Amino acid sequence: MPDRMLVEVDGREVELSNLDKVLYPDAGFTKAEVIDYYTRVAPALLPHLRGRPLTRIRYPNGVGGQFFFEKNAPPGKPGWVHTETLPVPNSTHGRETIDFVVVDDLPTLVWVANIASLELHTPQWRVGLDPDLLVVDLDPGAPAGLRECCAVAVLMRDRLARDHIECYPKTSGKKGMQLCCPIAGTQSAEIISGYAKRVAEELARAVPGGITARMAKQLRPGKVFIDWSQNNAFKTTVAPYSLRALPTPTASAPLTWDEVESMACGDAAARQLSPSEVLARLESDGDLLHPLLSGGPEVPP
Repeated sequence: MPDRMLVEVDGREVELSNLDKVLYPDAGFTKAEVIDYYTRVAPALLPHLRGRPLTRIRYPNGVGGQFFFEKNAPPGKPGWVHTETLPVPNSTHGRETIDFVVVDDLPTLVWVANIASLELHTPQWRVGLDPDLLVVDLDPGAPAGLRECCAVAVLMRDRLARDHIECYPKTSGKKGMQLCCPIAGTQSAEIISGYAKRVAEELARAVPGGITARMAKQLRPGKVFIDWSQNNAFKTTVAPYSLRALPTPTASAPLTWDEVESMACGDAAARQLSPSEVLARLESDGDLLHPLLSGGPEVPP
């Protein structure tokens, strides 16, 4: 296979390189397979990326090599790639603004995948707008795991339902999971984050032996940390369908509530899903997170 080749993607020329490079050594999963996965999952993934500034975690030498977070558009990007210049308070590099890539179309997604951006992370808002998502990140402290996260997810679902907020579950692709909730997009990140914190602390008081709403690592062994802080305007969460950088490839995958309840009860194995499983489920079930695109209610003040 040639080191570099030009392909046409929806009318754009995209240069692909080193397609036979193995990015997941334990599985022999190559860059070509990464690009193929992102191309095939694009119809479901792109609506969740459009309009959101993208943070990429790049693994140029595979998941066993060095990696780096990249927010700024890299040198040499194609001229047709959509970027947005946005403020970045307290930047570790002393910048006041960053030119973020915004993945609005398939050519940009293929280009992003070709530069070994295995993980794709977005904020809960679209450029120029208030948050349209509330995200509850459930992070287990060993020996707790995904099964315990599923049990907490059910509690969180029922609590948020009292405020007429619907939750849609997905695995994180690593050890935990997230609940994604469509909201009105008319309130600030501070209001959303404050609400998420109040609910997390309420559940932690109700189940002190299994839940914590505090970030201190010494409080987390054997508990599920409800990370309400993901709703901060300057934080990001792994996007639905994004790959994750583990020894073998997994992806952040939507679940049904029946599956979550079965995992919580131990009736089904609590595990992360592979790219091939995600694609098969997408073909049979469609995008289970499609309701996130339709908006929802305001959170209680």
